[in-house]
Amino acid sequence: MSFRRDLARRSPKEWAVRLVLVVLAGGLGYYSLTFTLAQVMVKQNPGLAYLLAPYDGRVTAAYATLLAGPDATPKDRVRADTLAKRALRQDPTAVSAVATLGINADARGDKTVARRYFTYAQKLTRRDLRTQLWMIENAVERGNMPGALHEYDVTLRVFPNLDGMLYPVLASASSDPAIRAELVKILAGKPMWGEGFINFVASNGPDPQSTAALFLRLRRAGVPIPEKARAGTVDALIAAGQRDAAWSYYTALRPVADRRRSRDPQFVAMFERPSQLDWAPINDGGLTTSIQSGVFDFAAPASVGGPMLRQLQMLPPGSYRLTGHSIGIEQADGARPYWVLTCQSGRELGRVEVPNSSVSNGNFTGVFSVPADCPMQILMLMARPSDAVAGLSGQFDQVALVPAGH
Repeated sequence: MSFRRDLARRSPKEWAVRLVLVVLAGGLGYYSLTFTLAQVMVKQNPGLAYLLAPYDGRVTAAYATLLAGPDATPKDRVRADTLAKRALRQDPTAVSAVATLGINADARGDKTVARRYFTYAQKLTRRDLRTQLWMIENAVERGNMPGALHEYDVTLRVFPNLDGMLYPVLASASSDPAIRAELVKILAGKPMWGEGFINFVASNGPDPQSTAALFLRLRRAGVPIPEKARAGTVDALIAAGQRDAAWSYYTALRPVADRRRSRDPQFVAMFERPSQLDWAPINDGGLTTSIQSGVFDFAAPASVGGPMLRQLQMLPPGSYRLTGHSIGIEQADGARPYWVLTCQSGRELGRVEVPNSSVSNGNFTGVFSVPADCPMQILMLMARPSDAVAGLSGQFDQVALVPAGH
């Protein structure tokens, strides 16, 4: 009863105020709902999002971008321009709207206007992919290599996931000496994408000689080259039949290397990834080998044999002497390891048997002859199958292949 009396006592003005509040609440609720839906839908369906929130600059810009796609008709582009300009009035920071205007200007062949729009878009942000890719392409078209490489740098810093698309282009371009020089300047700044690119070039460069030239310039510029990339480049040059280039690059990394001698006679170098010109321990078929603290250590189970250590040589024709010192080798005749030198083709040039370490205090020597038709050789330590229960084991702390007269 009191409720009815309260209703009766309210004046028309009070009722009007309450009605306005209800209408406003409904309007705000509708606005909030449509705005929220538009934000959710803008990536999947920009057109529907625009119908829900045509007042939102970001939504309007997204719809304009949709209309300016690769298959857009001239009519679509006119409509996209209108929407993009409206988006900028609604939100002057809507960078995708600026990029859409640039894309449409470029589609019409107006590079000057397009560049003006994209330059403005870059001032707003470096995180618009269309802008960055266009700036790269435009710099290349104008022959502005420093500018193009700068844009590559910016793009890879902001979009590191584009390495699969941009690395191959950069790697191919690095074969040009002028571009290579500019690329070194960029990489000398040690961008976060630099090491990934260097490793990519080592495996996927246009040709190994260009890769070696790039790595040498980077080294002079103080840019560290990962061990795997260095070794991979040496091996790639060898695989391409470019022996002299391989040796030249290798000696730039190891200046004391001598083509007439094997390298690292005292096993002091320890590489996670050795090149073919370095000592390379072989761990296959149950063999266990390693180089540590100036010693090559090996072990083979009973009845297991095979290669244990190898190093590629580029010895000139002539006679060579192999000397070395072993530790802990005690095996019956016919079960001791031996050193063999072969041509790269597989032709054997000779063997040097390793005596037990108790003989001559572990010292051994032998002679090889390298013919003129064998420009590359492989020096290899071989294990023979042993009948001993403990198998074969031992160490070498010195091995050197030198000209016979030395």
